[in-house]
Amino acid sequence: MDAILLVGHGSRDPEGNRELKEFASEVAAKAPENTLVETCFLELTRPSIAEGVTACVDRGATRVVLVPIILFAAGHAKIDIPNAIDRAKARYPQVEFVYGRPIGVHEKVVQIMQTRLQEAQPVLVASQGGTAVAAPPAPVTDEETAVLVLGRGSSDPDANSDFFKMTRMLWEKLPYKWTESSFIGVTQPSFPDGLERCLLLGAKKIIIMPYFLFTGVLIKRIDEMTAEFATAHPDIQVEVGGYFGFHPKLVELVLERAHEGLYGRVTANCDNCQFRLEAAKHHHHHHDHDHGHDHDHHYDHDHDHDHHHHDHEHSHDHHHEHSHAHNHDHSDHDHSHHPDGHDHQHVHAHDDHAHMHDHDHEHTHAAVDRQASLDYHHDHDEELHHTHHEHEGTVQEDASPDQAEVAATSEQVNRP
Repeated sequence: MDAILLVGHGSRDPEGNRELKEFASEVAAKAPENTLVETCFLELTRPSIAEGVTACVDRGATRVVLVPIILFAAGHAKIDIPNAIDRAKARYPQVEFVYGRPIGVHEKVVQIMQTRLQEAQPVLVASQGGTAVAAPPAPVTDEETAVLVLGRGSSDPDANSDFFKMTRMLWEKLPYKWTESSFIGVTQPSFPDGLERCLLLGAKKIIIMPYFLFTGVLIKRIDEMTAEFATAHPDIQVEVGGYFGFHPKLVELVLERAHEGLYGRVTANCDNCQFRLEAAKHHHHHHDHDHGHDHDHHYDHDHDHDHHHHDHEHSHDHHHEHSHAHNHDHSDHDHSHHPDGHDHQHVHAHDDHAHMHDHDHEHTHAAVDRQASLDYHHDHDEELHHTHHEHEGTVQEDASPDQAEVAATSEQVNRP
């Protein structure tokens, strides 16, 4: 029997711990049949991870996937939970333990934030009589509105950079002019720094978006600091969105992480990329090339190539190990021969990729010693430039015909 063990951080606020347990009940209601769901915490409260593991085994689990209910991978996810899994393996050798991924970077998180921003409410400020009243609404346009995403903060650069990435992904989906990042502790920019930056940018309305899963001490501190800021700046419209909480997309995402761990299928974030989805309509990511010569991804070629693997922006690697099955018969090419050799280029444009084959051939009359180097340059967008509120890219005037073709294809994918 499979078990999903949700590993929360733990809070000094009992309400936050209670919310995680309630969330676990919602996960259990949506979990696959005959799958157990248990909850444990890293610190500050119980049950501990060891106690959570024991609960799963006592209920008959033969395979347990531990899913960190943590936003980003930092010290707890990289060190503490793996150590706990090692101890569990030693204690229960008959049980298979699998480590799932934390929430991390995911399109569903963007959707959760969009919902919470739509639900954002004006911040309550104190009146002269001491009664809390809503700040008066002001006619503010999207061009005058800033969203300030507020995270916990970490000493781990990976976690902080992923947070900034999520802020950028959110901005891509919003009509507002600015979306900024800040942290409530540990690292910079601080929450006050983020608010000040929004003012300096010229924002007349600031929407605070807490990047937190559940309530706790920090959420309540954020509410207090936001109210103080709103009171000190009565000319600025200030709203605050809710934390993630029991959003159905969060339940879906946690179950997805559990499924990845149990069945080994990991979905890259780039699978949701609009450019990737558009490209898939044309060639389903198989690179079906229409060249003047046959050309697949296991080439048997007369020339020795120095291949460079390259990384796409979307975090998936394409390793082309070509032993070119097509032969370049130089009698078929119309080019002049220099006594010392000649250069020729083949340029292939297919869908969103521009491939440049450069062949440098050295010829001797006694024996033909051919050497060539092949570099693949995959450039998705570098010739495209667009502003936040434009749907059509502008191609540089000096772009080559092949780059223009790449741009034309990419322009079909409009930003929402």
